[in-house]
Amino acid sequence: MLADIAEWYYIDGLKQSEIASRIGVDRSMISRMLAEARKQKIVEIRIHRPLSSDRDLEERLVERFGLKKACVLQDKGNDYSQLLQQLGVAGANLLKDYFKPGTTLGLSWGTGVSAVVDAVEQSRPVSMRIVQVVGAMGAQNSVYDGPGLVQRLAQIIDCESYFLNAPFIVEEPEIAQALLTNQNIAEAMLLAQNCDVVLVGVGSTEPEYSSFYQAGYVPLTDLNQLRDLGMVGDVCGRHFNLEGESPELEFHERIVTINETDLKNIPIRIAVAGGLGKFKAILGALRAGYINILVTDDQVANAILELK
Repeated sequence: MLADIAEWYYIDGLKQSEIASRIGVDRSMISRMLAEARKQKIVEIRIHRPLSSDRDLEERLVERFGLKKACVLQDKGNDYSQLLQQLGVAGANLLKDYFKPGTTLGLSWGTGVSAVVDAVEQSRPVSMRIVQVVGAMGAQNSVYDGPGLVQRLAQIIDCESYFLNAPFIVEEPEIAQALLTNQNIAEAMLLAQNCDVVLVGVGSTEPEYSSFYQAGYVPLTDLNQLRDLGMVGDVCGRHFNLEGESPELEFHERIVTINETDLKNIPIRIAVAGGLGKFKAILGALRAGYINILVTDDQVANAILELK
């Protein structure tokens, strides 16, 4: 009944009073039932608000860091989930320029990458490949874990998908090395190395902003150790300090992910990340050269550009 009422009201354009007469209830009952339909997710409303960008900040970021492109959204004081959704739409609009036959697109993981995938709309199949470039976090994080993201985007585009069938982090360096020499994993990693485009998020070592920690995948002791060593963030699990330096870390020896050199050799490296809590991580990633196209918000851009 809720679905019928929702269709009559939202699709057929009937007035609430007309629907009330049709089923023999009063108008206030129809209003409550429409509200219940939204509560139960029978009805979902999406508002396509035009995105406002700051051209001046974009040009300054491009000049300062030698980027190919920057997209800086105006943060209108929305909460982080709304900001992330808007960043995802901006990232999806940009990413679609690279949906071309023969393209190999790499995906990392995280909430920023997930927001982009959620916003992608594609009306026709594209003969391209989607490749996972970072090992899996675990089944409990399937919404923004690498395999889930690759599968979702490949279904939207109707194209081939390739998975890195290994965990992101293991207990010992020897285990990571053994996994990387496995034939199936080595073949997937070879595809990752030959990506034309890669879409990444930017992680933080601050517990309240760390997806690794919030997902329960990296213990607080590991995160504290990274932060004590001066690490401010990561891209594809590769951590760096505020200057963009990425020293040899025992943590890096235990992860299964694309290596630093191969990541930097990918021609188009798009990062989608925002929120002031991540500005140091984003600055470190820019200085490290991990990304050459940035989608972020004006508060982050201003904070970055104010630092000498």
